[in-house]
Amino acid sequence: MSSDHFLVTGATGCIGSWVLRNLVREGTPVTVLDLDTRHHRLPLVLTGDEIACIQFIQGDVSDYPTVEKALKTSGVTHVIHLAALQLPFCKADPVAGARINVVGTVNIFEAAKRLGLKKVVYASSTAVYGTSEEYPREPLPNDAPLKPRSHYGFYKQANEGNAWVYFQDEGFSSIGLRPYVVYGAGRDQGMTSTPTRAILAAAASQPYHITYGGRYCFQYGDDTARAFIQSARADFTGAGVFNIGGESVSTTQVIAAIEQAEPSARGRITFDDIPLPFPEEVDNRTLVAAIGPLTFTPLADGVAETLDIFRRALKAGWIKLEG
Repeated sequence: MSSDHFLVTGATGCIGSWVLRNLVREGTPVTVLDLDTRHHRLPLVLTGDEIACIQFIQGDVSDYPTVEKALKTSGVTHVIHLAALQLPFCKADPVAGARINVVGTVNIFEAAKRLGLKKVVYASSTAVYGTSEEYPREPLPNDAPLKPRSHYGFYKQANEGNAWVYFQDEGFSSIGLRPYVVYGAGRDQGMTSTPTRAILAAAASQPYHITYGGRYCFQYGDDTARAFIQSARADFTGAGVFNIGGESVSTTQVIAAIEQAEPSARGRITFDDIPLPFPEEVDNRTLVAAIGPLTFTPLADGVAETLDIFRRALKAGWIKLEG
């Protein structure tokens, strides 16, 4: 068993579920701090015995005493902070978004610093950037100007700024990762979730309409989780914020991969030919230089694995296709 002990916030979301799967399967003790007690996504990627290996603490990251107690009592060595309200929910309730996304992140940093941890790894987002038209037509570097257009994007920018202040004033290090379009089992909400929902619809032999087109970095949930774990274990000093990168694909290519894996889906998945309001491709070379090479699952393989997971989940009744 590993001498590491991870605390993961927001671990019942898509990326978090895959983080738990990787840690449990390598024998690393892991504690979850999460307000959500349903854990309904976890059976998609973990067995019942694997879920039983995880210590769960119900708590709100926006409450500092709860955060400090969770870190102190569990004796963690590494923190991966994923808890956040996603873009549509921040738009619907900006106050809750600021409380969870910004105050919650400051609480994690403060508690980790006070308890003597070496660093925090946290989720930022490509939403800190502006539109493709605002940048040169090339893979966007991690130090490109930030031009968020949403509450969610500004909250993530605030977290990046606070992380920098913690290092400047306290010498406390961090790595922030900016996922883009993450897909795979467990990705069932958020602005960019509809390609994953299309895979679920294909598994259920149902038609589906993806809400956007264009090109974007399409990142498999397992690969994204591994990037967070690798960052947490990296020997790093500073307040780095990095793009995860990965293959830039079009919605047309995503649909083709779904149809290849599930031929009955041909002609049943449509999309709006409107690109996402973010750059088409991002550069991850600075992340690779900081933590080492990353793994990226080929599009066809990631879609096929997701289809298989959804087929099993539908058969077992763990998941239902939304109206």
